[in-house]
Amino acid sequence: MDPKRIILAVALSLAVLLGWGLLFPTPKQEQSPAPKQQQETAAQHKAGAAAGQPMAQPAEFKPTAGKTITVSTPMYEASFNTNGAVLTNFVLKDFKKTIQPNSPLVDLVGPQAAGKAPLGLILNGKPSWNNAQWSFDGSDATLAGNQTKTLVFTGKVDDLLIERRLTFHAANYLIQEKTRIVNNGPATVDESIQYTTATRSLSAKDNRYNPTRISYYDASGLTEDSSQSDLEEKGLEKQLDSLSWSAIQSNYFIMALIPGSPRTTVKAGIQSDVYRLSVNQQATIGPNRETVLDCGYYIGPCERSQLAKGPKDLRMAVLFGWFDFIAKPLLMAIDWFYKYIPNYGVAIILLTIVIKIIFWPLSHKSYKSMDKMKKLQPMMAKLREKYGDDRQKLNEEVMRLYKTYKVNPAGGCLPMIIQIPVFFGLYKALLGAIELRHAVFIEYLPFTDKLWLADLSAKDPFYITPIVMGATMFLQQRMTPSPGDPTQAKLMLLMPVVFTFIFLNFPSGLVVYWLTNNVLSIAQQWWVLRKA
Repeated sequence: MDPKRIILAVALSLAVLLGWGLLFPTPKQEQSPAPKQQQETAAQHKAGAAAGQPMAQPAEFKPTAGKTITVSTPMYEASFNTNGAVLTNFVLKDFKKTIQPNSPLVDLVGPQAAGKAPLGLILNGKPSWNNAQWSFDGSDATLAGNQTKTLVFTGKVDDLLIERRLTFHAANYLIQEKTRIVNNGPATVDESIQYTTATRSLSAKDNRYNPTRISYYDASGLTEDSSQSDLEEKGLEKQLDSLSWSAIQSNYFIMALIPGSPRTTVKAGIQSDVYRLSVNQQATIGPNRETVLDCGYYIGPCERSQLAKGPKDLRMAVLFGWFDFIAKPLLMAIDWFYKYIPNYGVAIILLTIVIKIIFWPLSHKSYKSMDKMKKLQPMMAKLREKYGDDRQKLNEEVMRLYKTYKVNPAGGCLPMIIQIPVFFGLYKALLGAIELRHAVFIEYLPFTDKLWLADLSAKDPFYITPIVMGATMFLQQRMTPSPGDPTQAKLMLLMPVVFTFIFLNFPSGLVVYWLTNNVLSIAQQWWVLRKA
């Protein structure tokens, strides 16, 4: 087995895996349920609907004028219009839009999305905030510690009385709703109640590493759709029997709907640059009877500790692909370093050093094997001159040479291949970790007042770190035995250029990790060669 070919194959594989999403983003392909399946699911919904419970004696309904009610916690400030309990603002107190000192706080709703009535109820296709009279008896609320507060919004449309009880928690981003619907009419009604949310794009439109997407989690796992064109033109509609939650999310922020019933239809789309999402629940309510439905909302950052407090596997909203089981412990290690040295750039460097120490024996074995191969290069060159036209004989003589000098041609590659899952786990983690958002490493370019690595989730504005990283890759190649095949040699020389191009727009925190790993590898390789 030719070690140069293995090294080349590994390098090319890394380049393809890193660059594929950049150069050829894969469109999301969804399959709609077959008509028969749709009919069966609809039948299950109808069969599972209850006729309701005996009706409690309702208080006299008195509609009031709409006004704005604000709920303030240590984490956020939410504003509602009392006509329908529609969310008009949701400001996160710990997150700013940009790294500028005077930057406003992140508002996950804002004026544009507020016009699409996030958290509004839709009854049988009709918006309740426009087609019902509403009343509210309460005031603004300020919560602290472990306090909770329930606000009650009451509406009336035709013969239906709607009571929405929203419970807020000071210690997390979860909002819980109980929806009570009373049928005061003489006939049974079949109601489709859609819980909704809406937000503007949670990331820049051209950010392919952090797209705003529609996601949902059911028995088959996590499904995501980030195709903006599909969501604008066709939208998304899925009938599901085991839904845990559905959300509009980016790498850093999420607005999730958590219906009480797993049997639901998820609908989503983009209208006027606003992402809209709904989940429905069915209810059959007899005359003078009532029903109570549940829905939860999580509106806030994609902090793993907070998502873990949510119901129905909401923590699965943050996944790092195949290497999730490696990525999350590595992020926990970075957070641990950050507790003692509050700089995420330094924390990344320290973790890279620890990983390098753990893999030192494997890397040491790899570099020793490469050094042995380097010493055989002159003899292999003579063999190629002597048997260049006889490929079979050349291979036999090369294998005899390996045996004579006790060299394993794969010895330099296999230890490196074993480390690849860890490298990719950390790569995936740093690409999407909210910890790096607006995290400062070196705020200003030395001896200037220009912002440099002031946001580890953004690219290096001067491209210094990716260019230096490419230079370290080139230096590593110069220290590695060169392939005898001229074509392979040219491809190997091209790899630093390819990687530099790929890393130009990567988050600078990821580039810092890769650069640090390269520098440590060069130091270890130099030490091994010096000892030899």
